[in-house]
Amino acid sequence: MKQGLSLRVSQHLALTPQLQQSIRLLQLSTLELSQEIEQMLGDNPFLELNQDEAPREEFGLAQADAPVSEGEREAESADLGGSIDFAGSDGDRSSGTADGESSTTATDGEPHDWEGDGSTEVVPDDGEWGGEAQARRNNLGDEDDVDAADLARSHESLQAHLHRQALALRLAEEDRAALRFLIESLNDDGYLEDSLASLAAGLAPDDAEQQEELVHRFTVALRLLHHLDPAGVGARSLAECLTLQLQALRGERDPAVCDAALAICRQPIDLLARRDVKRLAQLCGESEGRIKAAMAMITRLEPKPGRRFVDVERNVVIPDVLVTKVGRGNQFRFRVQLNPDVMPRLRVHDVYAGALKAHRGEGHQALQQRLQEARWFIKNIQQRFDTILRVSNAIVERQKNFFVHGELAMRPLVLREIADELGLHESTISRVTTAKYMSTPFGTFELKYFFGSALGTETGGNASSTAVRALIRQFVASESAKKPLSDSQISDMLKEQGIECARRTVAKYREALRIAPANLRKAL
Repeated sequence: MKQGLSLRVSQHLALTPQLQQSIRLLQLSTLELSQEIEQMLGDNPFLELNQDEAPREEFGLAQADAPVSEGEREAESADLGGSIDFAGSDGDRSSGTADGESSTTATDGEPHDWEGDGSTEVVPDDGEWGGEAQARRNNLGDEDDVDAADLARSHESLQAHLHRQALALRLAEEDRAALRFLIESLNDDGYLEDSLASLAAGLAPDDAEQQEELVHRFTVALRLLHHLDPAGVGARSLAECLTLQLQALRGERDPAVCDAALAICRQPIDLLARRDVKRLAQLCGESEGRIKAAMAMITRLEPKPGRRFVDVERNVVIPDVLVTKVGRGNQFRFRVQLNPDVMPRLRVHDVYAGALKAHRGEGHQALQQRLQEARWFIKNIQQRFDTILRVSNAIVERQKNFFVHGELAMRPLVLREIADELGLHESTISRVTTAKYMSTPFGTFELKYFFGSALGTETGGNASSTAVRALIRQFVASESAKKPLSDSQISDMLKEQGIECARRTVAKYREALRIAPANLRKAL
């Protein structure tokens, strides 16, 4: 085969580093973005946090998109510094430059200005509901200014709670050390997963005599641990945990029922899980009525004693978007604004940027690239928050009845509708709605919560799957405890409401809501 040269013209899509960074920042959660900013602040000397509100010079965002040439570097003025402020006070939550206004360039190339406080307002259309419905309020009042993160940090751990109780015990030094070791060996649920022999073997792997002594010390310490608060801590199985709690309640409850409950805990635990009353009555030698009373007592026990001591800071959700009701009576609207607590204040370091302009020595090209990266990073973060605000505004506009009447008024919504409205791709909407949260009058929800598939109705319309799940939860909450509703009955009740929902679909929604089947709900 003869070799030769030829020219071929082709087109292909290439993602620039700036676009790749923009896409990556868009899909990060608030916590991940904070970590990314900290890493960028440590790597790039031209990027800094603005801790004060002092006036500062600005630089044009359009300059960040243009390539830096030698001629442009010669023509650079003293305004190389500049900053973008992503946080403001309650009265003026600015999302852009220092004068309270900001704009960013969307994918279609058109600028989208942020007016003053970076918020938008949506007036709900309540005509189809026939009047105004008062929105439920949160548990906290307006005067309760409590920081959830501070509460989480002040939460006492299980180990600290047990160590504090152990200080009141008069023990020998060896027993105190053994008790402390067992406390530190507990898991988050308050269980001792490892056996005493394995714990001793870990401390003295080659000394059998010392292992035997350690097992004896651990046995004494374990008995002391079982008498500490909370009841059931230090158990090695669920049955032992329930037994310890029943023994602690013996003086406060009916002794006969407590004895029956203790007998149940000595039987295979799967019988209790299946609520096999007849089988348990035969094995325990008790009447079915007493077994039912004992099972009712067991259901009120805590299977995980360390549950309330688990560090709650990992469950703290900081909303990215705040939706508040403005106005009274029929003249009200919903304001959509970014949460200033999650918006970083970033700026380009003025001193370093000025020094780079004044001195053009060795390494100037590399430092100029780092300055451009700092500008790109600030611009991409601004564009991230701008996109989140636009998507949130579109969601509130589509689901405005939810913010007035609750989840029963949720409408069907798919990513494609928001993407077509904003001129973005569905993948962009998916990145925006993942791990981003919105604070509403009904609580804090992930942005994906407002999207749901559609179910047909008798009138030819559509009902949101989220509203159908809320309706199923409402049916189950109002059912008779002695005769709970089956999935078929719930399906028939939905048909009476004009919603076509098959039994299998009801079962899928019920499992998603973590609602037990009818037979288990009846036993409970």
